[in-house]
Amino acid sequence: MTPAKAPILPPFSAETAAAKVQAAEDAWNTRDPERVALAYSEDSEWRNRSTFLKGRAEIRNFLERKWASEHEYRLKKTLWAFTENRIAVRFEYEWHDDSGQWFRSHGNEMWEFDEDGLMRRRYASINDQPIAETDRRLTA
Repeated sequence: MTPAKAPILPPFSAETAAAKVQAAEDAWNTRDPERVALAYSEDSEWRNRSTFLKGRAEIRNFLERKWASEHEYRLKKTLWAFTENRIAVRFEYEWHDDSGQWFRSHGNEMWEFDEDGLMRRRYASINDQPIAETDRRLTA
């Protein structure tokens, strides 16, 4: 059994902010709603497009629905900026719907963390662009 990694806590440095972004990318690419939801505080607030969520349970349920319809989801996040307990990222992800139409979704997220390193606020602005499967960039 390997020991659990220590959480990445604020205040962030360039190194720890980049590590927090990479950890989020890695978790989301598992497409495991239980695992991903653990990164958010029990009372976390989200805006995801036009959907507003409150609490870890709502986030987990949202992610279950998301990944039931966004097939072969693959995400890339890039650190944009950070302060003591906030991080901004640029992201893009690719997925296809039930009909086989591929999409690239891209945008920006603003994150705010509590003292335990859990995300207490996430605001995501997302745009979807239909693409051909041959135009995919995130294939591994």
